[in-house]
This record gives sequence, C-alpha cells and structure tokens, in this order.
Amino acid sequence: MFKRILVANRGEIAQRVIRTCREMGIETVAVYSQADADALYLRQADETICIGPAQGARSYLNIPSIISAAEIADVEAIHPGYGFLSENSHFAEVCNSCNITFIGPSPESIEAVGNKANARALAKQAGVPVVPGSDGPVGDEDLALRTAKRLGYPVMIKAAAGGGGRGMRIARNDPSLVSGFHAAKSEAEAAFGDGTVYLEKFIENPRHVEFQILGDQHGNLIHLFERDCSVQRRHQKLIEESPSPLMTPELRKAMGDAAVRVAKAAGYHNAGTVEFLVDRNRNFFFIEVNARIQVEHSVTELVTGIDLVEQQIRIASGEVLSLRQDSVQQVGHAVEVRINAEDPDRDFKPSPGRIDMFVPPGGPGIRLDSHAFSGYRIPPNYDSMIGKLMAHRPTREHAIRCLSRALEEFVIEGPKTTIPILRKILNHPDFRAGEHDTGFVARYFAANPPPPPGRGSAPAIPAASAAKESR
Repeated sequence: MFKRILVANRGEIAQRVIRTCREMGIETVAVYSQADADALYLRQADETICIGPAQGARSYLNIPSIISAAEIADVEAIHPGYGFLSENSHFAEVCNSCNITFIGPSPESIEAVGNKANARALAKQAGVPVVPGSDGPVGDEDLALRTAKRLGYPVMIKAAAGGGGRGMRIARNDPSLVSGFHAAKSEAEAAFGDGTVYLEKFIENPRHVEFQILGDQHGNLIHLFERDCSVQRRHQKLIEESPSPLMTPELRKAMGDAAVRVAKAAGYHNAGTVEFLVDRNRNFFFIEVNARIQVEHSVTELVTGIDLVEQQIRIASGEVLSLRQDSVQQVGHAVEVRINAEDPDRDFKPSPGRIDMFVPPGGPGIRLDSHAFSGYRIPPNYDSMIGKLMAHRPTREHAIRCLSRALEEFVIEGPKTTIPILRKILNHPDFRAGEHDTGFVARYFAANPPPPPGRGSAPAIPAASAAKESR
C-alpha cells in the first residue's frame, strides 16, 4: 500500500480524496494555485505545494509543475480526481515513466474510451446497443448531410473528444446541420485541440442512466448499479439519484451486463462510469465511458456502503478486488443535488465572490461534500460548484423529503446559488413521481426555452468557460 499520495486537483474532490487517505493511514500532498491559497483542503493535507497562478492551464493542467511537485514531495502515487488531467492519457503515461502510480485506468484504456467515436465502435464490437449514427468520424459537410438523410432528423453533432456539453449541436434540417457541423468542429478544436465530430440520431427526451464500474488489474470487473442523471441543464447534471425510478430488475441486469462488457473490451481497470440513454420504451443505448471517478460517485457510496476512492487506491496499488458482483447490494435510496454559485434567474450566470455566511444542514440521512466555509472566496477561474448535498433514506419519497428539508436549512449568504431552483425541482410533481427526462428542466424551468422542432437554426449547447473542469 502507498505511504504518500499527491492529489492533483482542488476543491471538493481534493478534500474527498484526502479524507479517505487519512482514514487509510496514507500521507497526502495537496497542490494548489495562487487562487486557492486559502482553500480548506490545504489545512487537511500533510504537505502543500503551490504549482502556479490562477489559470488552470498554468497550474492544475500543468503536467511539468505537477510532476515536479510529486518528485519534490517524494510521493508514490497521484490521484487526479475528476476534471482537469483525470482523463489525460499523456499525463498517465508521464506518471508511469516517472515511476509514479497513476490512480486510474491505464493510458491505453483512457485512449480507447476517450474518443467517443472509437468508444462507440468498441461497444458495438462488445454487442452493446449504441445510438444509431455515423460509421466513425464525419470529415465534411457532404458526408454529414448524407449521414443525416440516412438517420433521419433530428440528429446530434458531437465532438469525438468532447465532454461537458462542448462541441455538441442539435440539427433538425439541412441548413441547421451545415451551420451546426462547422460550429461544433470549431468549438471542439478550441476546447479539446481536436475538431473531429460524428453524428448520432437525436433521441428526444431520453433518460440518462449510468453504471458505476470497478475493475482490478487481475481481470476482475463488476458494476455497482446505476445512477439516474436525467435532471440536467444543457447537458450539465443538476440532480443524481440511485436507484433509478425507471429501472426494472430485468433492465438493470441487461444494462449492468452491458456496462461490464464495454469495460472488459477496453481492458479497463480502476473506477469508471459507462453512460447510457434510455428511450420511452426502455430501450437503452451506450453513449460514452468516463474514465475517472465521477462527481456523483457519492450517490453510489451511499446506497452500497462502498468507499469508491478507497477502492481506487487499493486497485492502483495492485490489490485484488475484494468485491464480487453478488456481494454488492443497493440499500435504500439516495438523491444528490449540486449546489453551484450561479444565478438561476439570470440564465445561471456564475456568481463568484466571498461567502459571508455558510451554515450547512444536518440531521439523519444527510451528507454534504463541500470545501466551502464562511469567509471563503469562490474564485472565478474554475467550476462554480460549492458542494454536493445528499440524502439517503429507506425510500425515494423519504429521501426527497429529507433533501428538501436540508435545502431549506442551508444558509449561504453572499453569492447567488442554485438552491432555489433545486428546491423547486424537488417539489415538482413530475419529479416526485419519477416521470422526468433530460428535457425536464428545459420544459419547466428554463428562462429561454428551446425553439419548437423544425424552427430556427441549430441550437447551440453552450460551453462552460474554457477554464472550468469537464465533468
């Protein structure tokens, strides 16, 4: 087992990793940018090292700075968290070449699933249904038009190296396809350095269901059941829960088996997530693999009782996975909301700045993962998430009531937050009934609802700031 680990991230996930390491008796080294000099997680680490200025490209994305910090601190392993370098195969290779263990999948697996077009092909080879789409990347608008005609409108233009909603456009006719094709390529090139795009049939208002997977380096691979992430705004998740209210035992087994097959086809080990869309007839389609721990991993932890960060560390150290598929059980129901420093009344405009008062809720069944505190200044340079608030109770109805109560207790003064809209969503009758999909927020809560089908040009799926982490 490792004696010393560097956490190559910030905020909530850095704190989350440090907590597990402390329980395991592992020393931690926290890196930080100048903008995070007063961050709470720095007080909890055994050593701290500044790796650069506020800009992510010069600090948390700066591979030479992070490797130098790891060598100075004499660590044995690096945990990348989520976002930033967590799915960067080159970073994983550099770690390996420096004899530092990368706590995540192998560079080869990251490469295999990191390109979404390649991951689609991998899923098809594994016998897993994929959304009907192009046969690989689409290089020019003529091929895009022919592919769209074969698939039938509407279609989704997607960046092969995409994430976080960037490089994506919906097209409902030829003109919107042409404009959306070039816009998606340009956005993908700017965001990821790769303008490759492909096309998929656009599934109207599906459910978004993902399966947590764990695999060791000895060929053992299991899933830890599903999370429903259908409540989204512009492809950014707002609420996650487990179990999914959509699920039946038969569908759960079929999707879980499919997730494991995809992961095995990629030679995958460590923690990851296989994501699917489910249509109104409960047909499911593979969409992507996230080769890292997810923001919403904590939902799975609550219903299974398994510390996923601990499992990541044990797997990376070479241990055999101690869990078996039939030993993992879902107990109760967990619901999580992401609380961001954003103003829902102004189209979710970021609201950085000083938190004048921070009084977290508590009580039975409540968990809060947050790096914030009274007096903390939210920097404008990164993702705006203040924390994740979760409830775990015996039933879904009880969990929603518990979470609603906790949101009412939560006091955050200073920045605008998403707490008001989260309370409205939790109290909406369709959400309470489990009858929601990826179009739910746009239908009922969007300040600027999407145009009706067939009108206007391709609607953009706005990108987060380039400085923000992709989650």
